Order: sequence, then C-alpha cells, then structure tokens
Amino acid sequence: MQTYLAQAHAGIAPLHRPSMDTALARHGHLAKAPGSLGRLEALGVQLAGITANPRPKFKAPAVLVLVADHGVTAQGVSSYPGTATARMVLNVLSGGAAINAIAKEAGARIVVADFGLATFFAHRRELQNWRVAAGAHDFSQEHAMSRGEAELAVERGIQVAEREIQRGADLLALGEIGIGNTTSAAAITCALLGVPAALITGRGTGIDDQRLARKVSIIDAALARWTPDGKDPLDVLAKVGGFEIGGLVGAFLGASLRRVPAIVDGFVATAAALLACGIAPALRESLIFAHRSPERGHAAMLTALGAEPLLDFKIRLGEGSGAALAIPIVRTTARVLDEMSTFDEAGVTQFAR
Repeated sequence: MQTYLAQAHAGIAPLHRPSMDTALARHGHLAKAPGSLGRLEALGVQLAGITANPRPKFKAPAVLVLVADHGVTAQGVSSYPGTATARMVLNVLSGGAAINAIAKEAGARIVVADFGLATFFAHRRELQNWRVAAGAHDFSQEHAMSRGEAELAVERGIQVAEREIQRGADLLALGEIGIGNTTSAAAITCALLGVPAALITGRGTGIDDQRLARKVSIIDAALARWTPDGKDPLDVLAKVGGFEIGGLVGAFLGASLRRVPAIVDGFVATAAALLACGIAPALRESLIFAHRSPERGHAAMLTALGAEPLLDFKIRLGEGSGAALAIPIVRTTARVLDEMSTFDEAGVTQFAR
C-alpha cells in the first residue's frame, strides 16, 4: 500500500462519541415526544459523530459524479455500447441529466470527474481530469487494471474529495457513470462476500434474460480465472473493478478523513463502499446509505455492511441520483437538531421529562 493511501487508512477515526452523547441528550430535551422523529434522531446523532459537532450544519453540499469506461462491455453485458458513457457524461455537463435536476432542487453543486473515460475531452474544462487510464481492461480477458493503477485510482479519489472539501463542500453525495460498471460491481461483491454471481448480478441497464445469463457466466469465469483475494480490497479492484469505482473508494476515505458526511448512492457505489470498508473498517460508521436499489444483490450488500438506507424509490439510474435525493433529508435532520426548541425554550417545562 503506497504511502498516501497508508496515511489515509491510518487517519480514519471512529465517530466522535462526546458529540454524539451531546446530540443524543439534546434530542431528549427537544419539545417532542421521546423518539417521535424516528430515524431522524439516530441520523442526527450519527451526523454529530461524523462531524465531531453536536449541532452540525450543512450549507454547501456537493454531488461528486466519478466517470470511467469498462472494457467488459465488449462482451455484451449491457444493453448500451461502451461509447454511451461519454454521451451520458456530456449530457450531465450540459445540464440535461436527471442528476442535474435533482441536485438543483437539493441545492447542491455537481462535480464531474474523469477517472478513466476512453475518450479524453480536453476542451471540457468543467470535466475534472483525474484520469488513471483510458478505461479499465476487459476483465474477462485480463485484469481490469494493475495493482498500481488500483492504488492510484483510490488515491486520486481521496484527493478529489479533499479538494472539494477545501473548496467549501460540507456534505458529499457520491455517485458514478460507467457503462458496464454493474458487471464490475457485481464481480467485486461476489469476490468480497464469497457468493456466486447468480445471487448478486442484476439487469443493470435493463438487459434481457439471455444477456443476464451471459453476464453471470462472465463474472463467474473471471472470478475462477483470476481468484481475487476477498481479504485484499485492492486485489479485487485491480482484477475486476473500474477506475470510477476505485475513485469512489478513495472519496469515501477522503470524506471521512475530513469528517465530512458521505452519502452512498446505489449498487455500484455500495460496491465501492464494501471495498473502502475493507481497507478501513472504521469508515463504516461514517457512511450514510441513500437508497435501496432494485438491482439484484444490493440488499445483500447492504446487509453485509449493516446498513439501512434512507429511501426505497426503486431507483437504479446511477449518476448519484439517489444520493442527491437524500441530501435534503440529511440537511433537514441537522436543522431539526440545531434549531428545534427544547421544552424549556418553548415554555412547556411541565411536559419535560
């Protein structure tokens, strides 16, 4: 493990218990019945622990969309060709994607970061350049990337998160774009959980039964051929992953290092979260899971992480769309904890416990 990544791993701290205790005590004095705000109360305490602030505020959320291509699309695992990734990225940059509308309503700015597109858009300055290579290799034929490239993707993910936090972001919603990346995400999950592809692999872009069967067989064959070590997240990433997935791993680590909450999007982002928690187990408590995807296998991933997502809207779009939808919930939770009156402040002390 390279020095920068090793330092990041060592720097991941557990939740700040004193801030959590203070937040929990405050909830006990707010002018409401005990526990009446349900999961918002637990989320508020978690936010206090992540930020080390018993009354956190989030004024500048950002959506980070990490993008890359996947060589495995050559095997027909998607209903779209690999070239569609670039078109989808350009649509986001032009403001016409779902994530643009959702992020705008959530009051969040969008950051699009190229971690490995096959096409390099030098003329699009709004597309941040964190490229590791021009797309991951077809992992049915060779390793998706070298171990060094896997480490570099994670390190650059840490750096992009830290850069946006330095620019003022105090809440990060993390997602991705990459045709073929549900195939990589499923392979990663199978390697980490030690389960066959049929239990995890879903339809991704909406493939038919024939393509799904092919997708499953390609993943099983690759896992048998390359034998990724489920106890070594970087080995798994290198053999069957993608550059944007590696970038997400790093972004989760980078957010935690800076005590900034990170909201995990759907199936692909959760695969990255599994890898990240394998690198730094203390990270798990700092992650907020946005939604439950209908993609087969997502429930197993969430169970493995002990995660209960905030939403279940049957979204399987990617782009960070589910994570962006969760931003108002996170911000509202913090506002309630900070601004709601206590029984004493509301002048109803006769009802205080």
